[in-house]
Amino acid sequence: MQVLNLMREIEIQRMKEIETIKQYSDKLLGIANKVRLLGTQFLDSKIVEKILVTIPERYEASIVALENTENLSKITLAKVLHAL
Repeated sequence: MQVLNLMREIEIQRMKEIETIKQYSDKLLGIANKVRLLGTQFLDSKIVEKILVTIPERYEASIVALENTENLSKITLAKVLHAL
């Protein structure tokens, strides 16, 4: 039940306008690490996808640049965070 609640918590997360990418990614990683501690696999690629889909429009140019230079289905979390 805890895992389901944590997964639901990740699903409802959205980056706030006042948050930085670092703050938002730390929040997502914290939840993901709790899921992992409970013995459930949680891939960094899901965090990458969540970040790319839910960040504010002001990052759109950075995402387009990433799409043009990287395969987004294989990009690492570190590379995404560095690019944003």
